[in-house]
Amino acid sequence: MTKAVLVEEVSRSAELPRKEAEKVVDTVFASIVESLRNGQKVELRGFGSFRLRHRRSRRGRNPRTGDAVEVPPKTVPYFKPGKELRALINDGSEASPGHRSSRPGDASTSVSIIPS
Repeated sequence: MTKAVLVEEVSRSAELPRKEAEKVVDTVFASIVESLRNGQKVELRGFGSFRLRHRRSRRGRNPRTGDAVEVPPKTVPYFKPGKELRALINDGSEASPGHRSSRPGDASTSVSIIPS
């Protein structure tokens, strides 16, 4: 799926003009980026969470020459899928009983930004 396809799906399902649907999608992405920049975790219950991992500097090798190189420390974002998403991908079924649903409009669906 591309961003254009996602915008089209939001436009169709929310009955919004394409420009407004694109704003919605851009706002969601910008909010996730801004939260991660502020060191916050983004948790989408039933879907997954975005977090940051800090990697130390290390000694690596240039694959072309084999020379040793110093790799600087860096912070990288990563996504951890939730149980419901994993269940839907693997079984095509809902998560185990007792686990909350993440269907749009479901009262149990929530988004939280958690300071780390």
